[in-house]
Amino acid sequence: MAERAQYEELARQLSAVGAVKRDLGRILPPDCPTGSAAVLTLLGRHGDMRMSKLAELLSVDMSVTSRHVAHVAARGWIERHPDPADKRSRILRLSPAGLEQLDELSLRTTHLLAERLSDWTDDEVGQLIRLMTRLRASFGDCRSAPPRHTSATAPVFEETTRTPAST
Repeated sequence: MAERAQYEELARQLSAVGAVKRDLGRILPPDCPTGSAAVLTLLGRHGDMRMSKLAELLSVDMSVTSRHVAHVAARGWIERHPDPADKRSRILRLSPAGLEQLDELSLRTTHLLAERLSDWTDDEVGQLIRLMTRLRASFGDCRSAPPRHTSATAPVFEETTRTPAST
């Protein structure tokens, strides 16, 4: 098990990932804010779905999801069709224009990552992908509440004595 100091540094580094996400958000087209990009990305990845499923995947409530969906629908990026199983509900589907917008978002993201990671080897990029995938898997469904630790189940960190030479 890693030392407490390593987990503390990991927590700091994960917090700093916010700067990377902000940079990725800055490259979005002005008419496609991050919430809209997330809707397009999820529909592209998971296919047609109800708004309730989209809200679950976005980890936001239905009112926020409705605003995002209204924004992308107003631009013609999605279509809303009646759900055959429940006529009161709608199935969301990417439109051809939405697929084009999703392709544009992918190109912009890929270009920025290629630019910023140009001094990384292919192996290093692959290693980052594998480690991030493993990290996400370790957390399971990040949308669910984290398990509560009691003193009996809380992780135990090995305390180490630091000398000036080891810091």
